Amino acid sequence: MNHALLALERAGGQGEAGTEAVGAIFRAVHTVKGVSATMGFTPVAALSHELETLLDGVRRGARAIDEGLMDLLFRSADVLESAIEAAVADRGDSVDVAPLVAQLRAESAERSEAAAAPAASPTKPKRTRSKAGSGARAKKRVAPEPIDSHVPAPQSPSAWTAEMPEGAGLPVRVRLVEGTPLKGVRAFLVVQAARALGEVLACSPSVDALQADAFDHDIALRLRTEREADDVEAALRRAGDVAEVLVGDAPVIAPALDPVNAAMAATPRTGTDGGSVRAQRSVRIDLRRLDSLMNLIGELVITRGRLVQLSAGINDPALTEAVAQTSRLVADLQDEIMTSRMVPVWQVFDRFPRLVRDAARSVGKQVNFVIEGKDVELDRSMLDEVGDPIVHLLRNAIDHGIETPDTRRAQGKPAEGRLTLSATRDRSAVAIRVIDDGRGIDRSRVLARARANGLVEQDKTDLTDEELLRLISRPGFSTAETVTDLSGRGVGIDAVYNRVRSLGGAVDIRSVPGEGTTVTLRLPLTLAIVRSLLARIGDETYAVPLTHVRETVELEPDVVRSVQGREVFMLRDEVLPMVRMRDLVRHPEPASGSLEQVIVVEMAERRAALVVDALVGQQEIVVKQFDGVRDGLGVFGGATILGDGVPALILDVSSLL
Repeated sequence: MNHALLALERAGGQGEAGTEAVGAIFRAVHTVKGVSATMGFTPVAALSHELETLLDGVRRGARAIDEGLMDLLFRSADVLESAIEAAVADRGDSVDVAPLVAQLRAESAERSEAAAAPAASPTKPKRTRSKAGSGARAKKRVAPEPIDSHVPAPQSPSAWTAEMPEGAGLPVRVRLVEGTPLKGVRAFLVVQAARALGEVLACSPSVDALQADAFDHDIALRLRTEREADDVEAALRRAGDVAEVLVGDAPVIAPALDPVNAAMAATPRTGTDGGSVRAQRSVRIDLRRLDSLMNLIGELVITRGRLVQLSAGINDPALTEAVAQTSRLVADLQDEIMTSRMVPVWQVFDRFPRLVRDAARSVGKQVNFVIEGKDVELDRSMLDEVGDPIVHLLRNAIDHGIETPDTRRAQGKPAEGRLTLSATRDRSAVAIRVIDDGRGIDRSRVLARARANGLVEQDKTDLTDEELLRLISRPGFSTAETVTDLSGRGVGIDAVYNRVRSLGGAVDIRSVPGEGTTVTLRLPLTLAIVRSLLARIGDETYAVPLTHVRETVELEPDVVRSVQGREVFMLRDEVLPMVRMRDLVRHPEPASGSLEQVIVVEMAERRAALVVDALVGQQEIVVKQFDGVRDGLGVFGGATILGDGVPALILDVSSLL
């Protein structure tokens, strides 16, 4: 509904796009109305009913689409969502929908009176009511009054396909609207609505077949009830997406089948209960089970490493072969479990268009929001964590980056700013970017605020992108003169930086004055298991994620230089800053004459030479999050347990670059 409302607003309510958007909103509200009425969610049903009535007037042209109507529809969507959440949580009365229901009803009534013709309204057909007791036969009304104005005209009786069960009870036929989404669920709700009226003696197809979607478009029931035929019809229509209801005896002609279809119909697939069913290709799994499976496979990976290490010392060919086969099976199992946890980023991204629209309106700006790479997949646990950082970045881009329409016109830019949220695969990581074409970060203001706070030297005149990021990601740092609903409290980039770092990722900022800003979040595909290069410093082992390792070389004395008092490493024609791991962890100096190794690490376009004592090898490690010790180093992003049971710290490469 939110997406359709945004499309309607962009189209200005005009043309084919506007018509399609109104139809999509109407269908969404109608679905909510039908299901909520069946489930007994009264506040949701009342609100969606009045909203549907107003939307029907919009569809018929009785209500013009203007800014006031759009605001009302957006507010209705918000309240409807809150009411649904409250109903599901069994807090149905916690959301008061009465004021909005009254406003929608008044809006619909006002427009209906204005559009009413002076001529007398046509006479309604008479309604024939009869008792529909056990075994009774109630005749179908000749000219039934439609319950919902959107329901299409009834199809011919020849379209009925479900066979009426034999036996006692009132015969009832229900046909669903063509193209009903989740028609099996809708049909089950119809049966539930019938059960609320009395006793369902028989159902064709079976309830199991309905839930498996193994039916055409209609169902047939035998119902024992004391309710009137009209009441039965009205109750079943309220289940939603119901095109036609026949209560009582009516001639039904089955459609003719060609020989192939007839043969197929004569040999249905059967399940254990003998009913016709459709093969199921998916099942619902509790997320806690997936988390448990990932934890178990992590422990299995640790045990595999121990087995490989032990078997190497025994030198038994049969044992070595068995361990190798076990390793392959564990690797396959790990891949399957990790794949089952991957979900597309659109599951989080799809809630941002509405957020951007509301934020832009609150500060009087025009924003064209574009989402790219919605099908890129991330581990579910990772996806749950990136939503808040992205919200901060989008709000900052709208408030600080994109200019007001008048300012943009004066600068020769379109009045509408462009804001892009994209996701791309970057080797074994995912890069999420927030790009705006606004004013860019004002480095002079950042530098002035940094000088005032004593964060840089007073004679410093320029900031690199790395220095800029370090400053604006400091807790409480902000250049905003006033606090708005969107920003100004100095918690935006700080929150993003800390959250992404805690996930084992990195943040990168590139800003050009007058052209815009790009913020990149690089995240591992999963938080659980990563392939790493093991390096040794003295008698301690450290892990470096392979996703950030470009190559390894031996450290020769003739490739080390000094530039402005700092050591650099000459790698062919490239000059790389050197980082000695021994100095980072404050380990005693190595024995003289030992040959050190260099790990060339990289992130985005930045590289560095990490010097270690020795390389141990590659290994898949299980990442264990931990809280850093007091006054500890901020260069580690987690810990792991190696095959010999010894713990090892995992280096956070982003802290070195």
